[in-house]
Amino acid sequence: MKRGLGRIFHNTQAANGRTNNPSADDRTMPVEVPLSSNGKSSSAADLIRIDDLVKDYDGPIGPIHVLKVVDLEVSQGEFVGIRGPSGSGKSTLLNMITGIDRPTAGQVIVAGQSLSDLNENELERWRGEKVGVIFQFFQLLPTLTILENVVLPMDFARKWKTKERVERAMSLLEQVELADQARKFPNTLSGGQQQRAAIARALANDPPLLVGDEPTGNLDSGTSGMVFDLFEKLVAQGRTFLMVTHDRELASRISRVIEVRDGKLIDTNGNGRKP
Repeated sequence: MKRGLGRIFHNTQAANGRTNNPSADDRTMPVEVPLSSNGKSSSAADLIRIDDLVKDYDGPIGPIHVLKVVDLEVSQGEFVGIRGPSGSGKSTLLNMITGIDRPTAGQVIVAGQSLSDLNENELERWRGEKVGVIFQFFQLLPTLTILENVVLPMDFARKWKTKERVERAMSLLEQVELADQARKFPNTLSGGQQQRAAIARALANDPPLLVGDEPTGNLDSGTSGMVFDLFEKLVAQGRTFLMVTHDRELASRISRVIEVRDGKLIDTNGNGRKP
């Protein structure tokens, strides 16, 4: 698994031992979205704004410069593909946008929130409500049914009442044509079915931003096309979707593709927006 993104469900291993506490379970925990502390705000149309982002890691003989003074703007409802060779910084960029990792310098604003203003606990709550992540290897918990996997993010975020969570999860499974598989366990489903279940899970808390790190990388070409069709439908409904992919055919279907090269971002569509 690529560094960072897998930690989003780091506490799901305790899921089987969780208890139902109605007084806490049915409580909605709002997430405050303050203005940026430096007074610099993103455009109302921008769901994501990155300014002067730098990310370095400590190496054996000095710092490794992964992202070098990166700027990026992504509008609400945009479908953006991210490409680049292995090790170019694609996953690091996603980690910055999802708040999994902290930048060395610069600012990341997502859904009106400057991520640098949040501590780790606040970031977890923010991420649970604002970001849905779709993984290459699905990351469904094998001891939970498909329905329970989709309900789980709602349990953690304490969104909706218990009965409403199950109803919402079933509605999402219907949308991805898996309602008849709801009571089955992940290992009984095909790869394409598991990925569709993972998409339903990513939508559980109704996030404005979806992020996919090679979400079709473990699927055959036919199944990849079907899953990609679903991504396009979600964008048509107003979702913002960032997708890392090495698949040239799928990338050709995305209206805006950004390449990560030597720590810099290059907008291959040349539309004049940052980068």
